[in-house]
Amino acid sequence: MTGDYRSFYRGRKVMITGGLGFIGSNLARRLVDLGAEVLLVDSLIPDYGGNLFNIDGIADRVRVNVADVRQQSTMNYLVRDRAVIFNLAGQVSHIDSMRDPYTDLEINCRSQLTVLEACRRHNPGVKVVFAGTRQVYGRPDSLPVSERHLVRPTDVNGINKAAGEYYHLVYNNVFGVRACSLRLTNVYGPRQLIKHNRQGFIGWFIRLAIENKTISVYGDGSQLRDFVYVDDAADAFLRAGASDACNGEVFNVGGEPISHRELTALLVQVAGSGRVEYVDWPAEKKAIDIGSFYADSTKFTTVTGWTPSVGLRDGLARTVAYYRRHLDRYVVADQEPA
Repeated sequence: MTGDYRSFYRGRKVMITGGLGFIGSNLARRLVDLGAEVLLVDSLIPDYGGNLFNIDGIADRVRVNVADVRQQSTMNYLVRDRAVIFNLAGQVSHIDSMRDPYTDLEINCRSQLTVLEACRRHNPGVKVVFAGTRQVYGRPDSLPVSERHLVRPTDVNGINKAAGEYYHLVYNNVFGVRACSLRLTNVYGPRQLIKHNRQGFIGWFIRLAIENKTISVYGDGSQLRDFVYVDDAADAFLRAGASDACNGEVFNVGGEPISHRELTALLVQVAGSGRVEYVDWPAEKKAIDIGSFYADSTKFTTVTGWTPSVGLRDGLARTVAYYRRHLDRYVVADQEPA
């Protein structure tokens, strides 16, 4: 699949749940440029990442509906005329899922059924692309991790995200609502939530570096992770949404592995500020830690032609520059990092 997937979106009606969030808003920018008619649905729940500034510059080219995806009647109405739905709404904090499992269940399971039932009953011809997560794998048996690896999450968020993913596959296989899931690794870049540290460490590390503060790395920093710049993640969604070869399948979307030690050294170098310290693991985080992880994305590359195009150094530089320009839009004045 080459340029055809981009022309696919011209004039098409597209909906993004979680559309004012990190990945959703970056995806919306790509879709607007491709000539799509874009509807963004977001609950703007505090601390979940939705931010109206994320659509600065394109606000007059998208439609925004502030709504909770758990509301069946609302979803029944909103899905009716959409050709593609990028289903990105979710609760993504692993720590929050352990502290408040019922809210995570509501948002990552019940809301997925709400969206899919709306599609089944009111727009069965729609294509749905679900934002899955590498967290469903748990602690890997071997590296890199392919889609053949067992699904055995280590936390409540991983369990509920796995359930949400399987709902999409069942609705594809049984009801004919075309759907697939992208199991994302660590996505980073502009418009990511950085006002607290409960939604992934990379955004938090970037904030600390920009503010010339100390980045605390757990253990000795030897753990491996892979990172995907948000523009590459958005491209993955565009390719999946335009390809019926993806229907009923799950795909890893990952990048090149790097240790936390090397990552933080690179970040401090790129930012020209910040410092690194190594500390003991907090008990609540160590209990759900999965060790080193990086994904094998060969399956997705083979089906869609996707490959990441933004290297880590370049991606970090772009991200640091963005937040240096717009930090006040993402961090409350005088708010100290926790």
